Amino acid sequence: MNDTIQNKLAILPDEPGCYLMKDRQGTIIYVGKAKVLKNRVRSYFNGSHDGKTQRLVSEIEDFEYIVTSSDLEALILELNLIKLHDPKYNIMLTDDKTYPYIKITNEKYPRILTTRKVKKDKAKYFGPYPNAGAANETRKLLDRLYPLRKCARLPDRVCLYYHLGQCLAPCVKEIESKVYDEMIEEIAKFLNGGYEDVKIDIEKKMLEAAENLEFERAKEFRDQIAHIETVMQKQKMVSGDLSNRDVFGYAVEKGWMCVQVFFVRQGKLIERDVSTFPIYRDPEEEFLTFVGRFYDIPEHIKPKEIFIPSSIDKALLEKYLAVNVLIPKRGTKKELVDLAMKNAQIAIREKFQLIERQEERTVGACEELGDAMEIGAPLRIEAFDNSHMHGTDAVSAMVVFIDGKPAKKEYRKYKLRETAKHDDYGAMQEVIRRRYTRVLKDDLPLPDLIIIDGGKGQMEVAREVIEDELGLFIPIAGLAKDDKHNTSQLLYGDPPVPVDMKRTSDGFYLLQRIQDEVHRFAITFLRQQHQTNAIQSVLDGIEGVGPKRKQQLLKHFGSIKKIKESSVEELMKAQIPSATATAIYNHFHKDTLSTE
Repeated sequence: MNDTIQNKLAILPDEPGCYLMKDRQGTIIYVGKAKVLKNRVRSYFNGSHDGKTQRLVSEIEDFEYIVTSSDLEALILELNLIKLHDPKYNIMLTDDKTYPYIKITNEKYPRILTTRKVKKDKAKYFGPYPNAGAANETRKLLDRLYPLRKCARLPDRVCLYYHLGQCLAPCVKEIESKVYDEMIEEIAKFLNGGYEDVKIDIEKKMLEAAENLEFERAKEFRDQIAHIETVMQKQKMVSGDLSNRDVFGYAVEKGWMCVQVFFVRQGKLIERDVSTFPIYRDPEEEFLTFVGRFYDIPEHIKPKEIFIPSSIDKALLEKYLAVNVLIPKRGTKKELVDLAMKNAQIAIREKFQLIERQEERTVGACEELGDAMEIGAPLRIEAFDNSHMHGTDAVSAMVVFIDGKPAKKEYRKYKLRETAKHDDYGAMQEVIRRRYTRVLKDDLPLPDLIIIDGGKGQMEVAREVIEDELGLFIPIAGLAKDDKHNTSQLLYGDPPVPVDMKRTSDGFYLLQRIQDEVHRFAITFLRQQHQTNAIQSVLDGIEGVGPKRKQQLLKHFGSIKKIKESSVEELMKAQIPSATATAIYNHFHKDTLSTE
């Protein structure tokens, strides 16, 4: 088992879907489905197997997967992919079998049929249904519930179905088209998911039959309910309208975009395209550019329709491509777009998870960063960020990355003691002085690189403390952000100048992670500190409420707002004595109590 497979196995999702096994040439040699992708795919590479499976596993050099919303979708998608790719280890599943549909014919007196062929005959098709027996039972149920015509040709006299109340006998009676239109509308509603009312009615009949000791009849009703549940499972992998369309979804993370395109042909999702690339503009603009260039490739033929997410400029794209562009709002079409978005999110997370799991990539990123800065590989990096709430509750935070990975046990938080409000330079000096004075005193390891989340000014005041006051010589770099708060450049040197680094490099990705992490850590600490200070000031002066009880209230309710809105009884549930709970309640309801 190679490193690629081993790393991918470690991050497989706990969701249903299909997987595609590939050989050294990238040829798909096997397609399968799984209720839980993680368990099924891992099973191929663990334990013993029979001869055929061993041969398959011995040829696998890579794999990919597609997440679905249910096991049913995974099954239908699996068969579509097998028919498309004809993998050599799926020989037994490459027949031309198709799934049945329920059809309401386009005739003066319509019928309900089951069929395996979808034609452009203006009939209504519902499906497909992987369980043919259940589809037939549902058709029979609908025949019993709605008295539509049963005969292929109209006879010259009424038949048994008329006497059973299952046909209106259009063979001898003139039936208004309005009657059939209403029934067809109800049937269509039933097959499109509005079948709960019918189920409730059948359940009542089942209970009545059981009470009358008609157990065979009750069993028939029970089986009908079970069949309805089976065939009415929704799935998005196949559509019965034979349309050709492309479904787009995308996800963005850490300056990268992943776009997933589902190709739906003849109503079937047969293939997908996955593209991951760095972006330099707004995601919506990058997405429009991608789709516009996507159809410049000869193999990508523009379909009848394109489905896109709601955040995209539909009119602009439609005008440029000269095709029908839709933003689905509800139903299975919207679910298809959501599924493409979900797969894009999983794919881009997989990209970064794979990077994080590969030791050589993380250490390599440190080496790449050192080369760009012309210093030794910074295997230990300490990064600092300051934060405050409109000048109050000023805090600082430090994160540590060792060998390109976060060392969370070494993170540190700082409440600023000496710095005046709005003095970012003073705050940076204070936290740098406190940190490295402690490092020298306790003989802690020195970093190979100090990163300041800020520009030239913050770098300079940090250097004054490190070199002039403490006599240390540690490389100091600054991280600047663009107007959209994304990492834009690394500053280094005296005077500081931008370091030439590619945005797509592992070294630059490491800088992004460090900046995101130190900012996250600082903001989290700031919010905790602000909330603690706020609750202390609001609860000051209430009899019976000291520091411990303040923390107790905050832990139980989570916010000042909830404490204010709580009744005496609710306050007592936080293990507050009755008298103290009453004092807290009265404190926050002075105005209300004075008017009563």
